[in-house]
Amino acid sequence: MRPEQNEKAKGTTASAPAPRQGEPEPGEAGSAPEEGDGSGLSLELLVHGVGGTTPQEMLGDPRTTRITGDHTAAVYRRTADADAEARPEEYRDKPVPEAYCWSNLTSGNGARALWLILLPFMVVNLAHWMRPGVPPDSAPGSAASPRGGTVVRLHGALVRLLALTLTVLLVAGACEVALDLVAWQCAGSAECVAERSWLGFTGGGSGGWWSQPGRRLALAALVPAAVTVLLWWLSHRTWSAYESQPPLVTGEFGEGEPGDRPALRLPGFWYGRRHVARLRAAHTAAGFLTIAAAVTAATTRFDRRPGGSALLDVVGWALLVLVVAGACCVVFVVCWRGRKERYADDREELVDRLTVDVLPGATVAVAVLAVVHAAWSRPDWVSVDGLPGDETFGVLAVVQGMLVIALGACGHALYRRRAERRTALRGLAPASVAMLACAVGGLMTGGVAQRVADWLDGPGTPGAEDGLIFGPPTVLTWQASIIPVLLAAALAMVCWCALRLRRRTVGLEGTVTEAYSPPPVPDRSRSRRIARTIAGAELTDAAPRFVGIFAAATLTLGALAVGGTVFTGEVPGKAARGAPAAVEGFADTVQTLGSWLIGLGVLALLFWGRRAYFDPSARRTVGILWDVGTFWPRSAHPFAPPCYAERAVPDLAWRMATWTEQHPGGRLVISGHSQGSVLAAAAVWQLDEVTRRQVALLTYGSPLERLYGRWFPAYFGAGPLGVLHSQLDCWRNLWRRTDPIGGPVRLGASPGGPLQGDVDCGPLRDPLAYGRTVQQPLPAPILGHSDYQADPVFAEQRDLLLARLRPPAAGEGDVGEGAGVPRQG
Repeated sequence: MRPEQNEKAKGTTASAPAPRQGEPEPGEAGSAPEEGDGSGLSLELLVHGVGGTTPQEMLGDPRTTRITGDHTAAVYRRTADADAEARPEEYRDKPVPEAYCWSNLTSGNGARALWLILLPFMVVNLAHWMRPGVPPDSAPGSAASPRGGTVVRLHGALVRLLALTLTVLLVAGACEVALDLVAWQCAGSAECVAERSWLGFTGGGSGGWWSQPGRRLALAALVPAAVTVLLWWLSHRTWSAYESQPPLVTGEFGEGEPGDRPALRLPGFWYGRRHVARLRAAHTAAGFLTIAAAVTAATTRFDRRPGGSALLDVVGWALLVLVVAGACCVVFVVCWRGRKERYADDREELVDRLTVDVLPGATVAVAVLAVVHAAWSRPDWVSVDGLPGDETFGVLAVVQGMLVIALGACGHALYRRRAERRTALRGLAPASVAMLACAVGGLMTGGVAQRVADWLDGPGTPGAEDGLIFGPPTVLTWQASIIPVLLAAALAMVCWCALRLRRRTVGLEGTVTEAYSPPPVPDRSRSRRIARTIAGAELTDAAPRFVGIFAAATLTLGALAVGGTVFTGEVPGKAARGAPAAVEGFADTVQTLGSWLIGLGVLALLFWGRRAYFDPSARRTVGILWDVGTFWPRSAHPFAPPCYAERAVPDLAWRMATWTEQHPGGRLVISGHSQGSVLAAAAVWQLDEVTRRQVALLTYGSPLERLYGRWFPAYFGAGPLGVLHSQLDCWRNLWRRTDPIGGPVRLGASPGGPLQGDVDCGPLRDPLAYGRTVQQPLPAPILGHSDYQADPVFAEQRDLLLARLRPPAAGEGDVGEGAGVPRQG
C-alpha cells in the first residue's frame, strides 16, 4: 500500500472481512509478479442497484467465487477469473469483472420485518440530509459567516427535536393501548372483562387485589417498557455492526481547508459512533420518562383530591419534578451537538459519558419509582372514562406542527442564501418530509389504538351508549377522520397525473421515430407504447410538487383536528350534531371511514413490509424509498434502520485502494447501476488523489442528480458533483428517457479539469430497435431502468474509460483525450 495510505488502512479490517479459507486475500487473488504489475491489467467492479441481484446474474456465470467479504456483503468473481492476476496476458483486451453484492445489508431475511416499526424514524432521518446547500463561507465552523453556520445548526437541532417527538409518540401509543384501553378502561369494566377471559384476574372492579387501577397500570407499564427496550436493542445491535466501523479516510481537516470540500469526503461522514450512542441514550431515556409520566399523571390526579393521602401526593409531585428534570436533560442532549463530520467522532467527552452511562439508568429508576408509587394501595380508586393525561397526543401534534413550520423557515432561508434552480420545493423539502414522518407515526400509533379499541369493545362502538369502553383519546379520532380527506386529495393528484400522462403521450407520439436512423416506418401502437413509457418516466420530476401539496394538506388538516378537539371536546360525529344534515352526514362518514382506514393502513404496512423481504417484485416496488432512506447515516434518529453505506462505502473504497496499490499499472472502472451509482460515487470520494488516477467511474440509470441532487442538494447538488467531476479523470453517465429513476447529471464539460468532455452520454435509444430487424426478429423490449449492459454503448463507454486511464505509449497520443460516443440517433 502506498505510504500515504498506510495509516488510513489501519483499523479498517472490519470493513473488509477475511475471505473463506483457501481463498486469496483481498487484492492478492493470484497476484502477478512484479513485472506483471505494469501489464495494463484492467478490473471492472460492478455495483448493483436497489432490490439487489445475485453475483451469478451480475457476472453472467453460475460458477462464482467470493474474493472478499462475508454473507452480508462481498466481492465475487467468476471462478474462471479468480486467479486472473496470475494470467495477465489473457486479459489484455478485456477487464476482469467483479461484482459487489450488498443487497443483504437492507433486505436480509424475514427478521428484518421488525424494521417496519422504524419507518417514521427513517423518514424523519431523511429530513436532516435534505437541507439546501450553503455557500462555502456559511458552513458550520466557518468564521467568515457565522450566521449561515448558525442556521445550519438550528436546522439540525429542529430535525432532532422532531425525531425525539416521534419516539415519545410511539411509546405514548403503546401506553395508550396497554395502560388506557386495556388496564384502565377494559379491566375496570365488569362487562368488558366478561368478554375477555384473559383479563379475569383483574376482577372487573369487584374488589380483588388487581382491581385497583394503579396496580393494573403498574403491570401494563411492562408493555411500553418492552417496546422501548426493543427499540434500544435494535439500535444497539446494528450500531455495533455499522457505526462502530472505522472509515478508510481518517484524520481531521483544519479550519483553513476549502469550505466547498464535499461532505461525503470528510473523515467523520461515515463514522457516527459517538453521535448515535448519545442519541440512543437520550431517546431511550425519553421512552422511559414517557412511561413514568403516563403512570404518574393518573396517580397524582387521584392523590390530590380532597381527603387523599398527603404522603402519596408529595411523592407524586416529586416524581413529576424528576420527570420534568429528566425531560430537560434529554432535550439538552439532543440539541447540544450534532454530527461532527470534519473528524471521526470518537472523542468521548464528559457529556457523552454522563449521557450514555447515567441518563438511561436514571430514567429507568424514575419509571420504576413511578410504577411502585402507582401500585400503592388506594382502596377507593376506580377507573372512569379515559386515562388522565390523554391530552398528550394533542400536545405532541401542536409541538410537531410548530417544529415543522420552524424547520420550513430555516430551510427556505438557507435556500435563499444559495439558490439552486433544481432544489426540491425551494428548501421546504426537509419540512415536508418531516411532516410526512409525523403523519406516518400518527398513522401507526392511532391505527393500533383504534383497532384495539374496536376489538375490546366487541359489537359496540367505543364512546357510544352501547360501548363497553370509553375509547381512545378524542384527538386520535379527529386525526383518523382527516384520512379520507387526504385520500381524496391524493386521488385528485392521481387524476391530474393521468391527464398529464395522456396529454404528454399524445405530444411525444410523433417524435419517437426521430431517435432511429434511418427513420423507420411509423407504427402507431409501437410509438404510443414508447411515448407512454417516456411520459410516465417524466412524472418523477413532478414528485416534489406532490410531496409539498400532501405535506401542506396534512399540516392544515392536522391543525383543524387539534382545534376541533380543543373547542368541542367531542369526536367529529358528536360535534356535528345539530348542524345541517350535509355537515352532520359528512362528519359521521369521515369518522367511520377514518377509523377503518387507519387500522387498514397499519395492516397494509405490516403486509407489504413482510412481503417485501420475500417477493422480489414487491421488494422492487418499495425498495427505492427504503434503500434511499437507509443510505444516509443515522443523524436525527438513532432508532432508524441502520445506514448500509457505512459498511458498503468503506468496502468499495478498501477494495479499490488495495487493488490499485497491488497493481500500480492496473486500471479500474467502478460501474454502478441505480443506487449502486450513488455508492460508487461516495466510494470514489474516499480515495486519495494518487488512487483516483487509476480509477474511472461509469454510472447508468443513476439518480445522482435527478433524485439525490434535487432532494439532497447540500451533498449531491451541482457544487459537490462538480467537485467530483473536476477531481476524477474519467466519468461517464448513461441514461434513457424511458428511465423513471436515472437521468443526466447535468454537469457538462469541465474546461479546467482533466475530463474534456460531457459526463452524460445519452439519451440512449430505448428500445434498441423500433421494429423488426435482422438482428431483432422479435420486437425489442422497452428496458426503462434495467439492462443497461445490453446496450452496445455500455461496452463502448467502458472501453473508452479504460483507454483514457492507460498511459500513452511512446509516440502515441492521448487516446482518451476528447474521446466519446455521440448520442444515438
